[in-house]
Amino acid sequence: MKTPKKGVNTICAHVGELKDKEFKGAVSPLYMSTSYEFEDVEVKRYPRYFNTPNQEALGKKLAALENTEAAMIFGSGMAAISTALMSFLQAGDHVVFQQTLYGGTYNFAVTQLEKYGISFSFTNGWGIPDFEKEIKPNTKVIFIETPSNPLLTVTDLKGIAQLAKSRGLLTMIDNTFASPINQNPGNFGIDVVLHSATKYMGGHSDICAGVVATSNENMEKIFQTAICFGGSLSDYTVWLLERSIKTMGIRVKAQNENAMKMAKYLSVSDDVENVYYPGLEIHPDHDLAKSQMNGFGGMLSFELHSGIDVSQFFKQLKLIKPSMSLAGIESTVLSPTKTSHALMSPGDREKQGIKDSLIRFSLGIEETEDLIQDIEQAINQVKSMQVPA
Repeated sequence: MKTPKKGVNTICAHVGELKDKEFKGAVSPLYMSTSYEFEDVEVKRYPRYFNTPNQEALGKKLAALENTEAAMIFGSGMAAISTALMSFLQAGDHVVFQQTLYGGTYNFAVTQLEKYGISFSFTNGWGIPDFEKEIKPNTKVIFIETPSNPLLTVTDLKGIAQLAKSRGLLTMIDNTFASPINQNPGNFGIDVVLHSATKYMGGHSDICAGVVATSNENMEKIFQTAICFGGSLSDYTVWLLERSIKTMGIRVKAQNENAMKMAKYLSVSDDVENVYYPGLEIHPDHDLAKSQMNGFGGMLSFELHSGIDVSQFFKQLKLIKPSMSLAGIESTVLSPTKTSHALMSPGDREKQGIKDSLIRFSLGIEETEDLIQDIEQAINQVKSMQVPA
């Protein structure tokens, strides 16, 4: 009889844990060694080969969360993304990138791929026809991100997977914003799932890591590239990440709830021009998001009215932290033009709709009422500083 799939919080807490056989401790032991025996052993272990006990155990947990055959942990999200791409691309190949894309991935494409004779295209939108239009005879990979950073656009996972398979192409997704709690792209036919584990998996703004989850066949190709690039993670950080993932399900659920309440508040505020959150019915991709997401996520973006200075708004916040990165238990805001998408040219940011007035908001686990009060007092402080015309 087939064993039923465990619930997500059970997977977070128990799958892939190492047993403390000596002292019977409740948590996985930490194996810090960088040197292991090679004679008369089943596995020749070495940290750069991603096969130390802690690395292997965490990979099993991550694969279970994404419902894939295998998963591998990297030193950062960009280490995972760049290694995955270079595992399936070579000179003469072409890759299609979604237009709305994380700035680091965009920068990797425009500054590195041509050095290796790899060409690329960015779509003009994120609908299936936009991707189909960019496919060339030498295209090998379609790379998407949904919900996207920072405008929370939503791409049709099933549609992209069907398009790629009809053309014999491999699909990759940056699933960071959703997390495995809110979205499992492999269930819709996406081949390679990528994460910045620095975000929701780490969840406490103190870990830098990345993840690739895919089939055993694809992982073997990625492994061969990964051992050359050397983007492995220290076992101490692997252990910390495994500890953090145990609470990911309940953290993300609270962040989802906070983001929905905050999006509804901001959408009716007289001081806000636009709100971008797929959980809102006014979001153009709301129905699509409902069909492929388990929750709408803890991320949103919004634009203050032009008369409210964004930099001054950041300075007046008392509870919400103006800070880099996202997905911690504390709520943070940032300006994408100054941080996550600063490496993009102003023209390219404009094409994506990323304005200087845009604020990316990562909801933590605080009470929403306290966060709303902080936003209101900050806006009022900025307004009081303005000199009447």
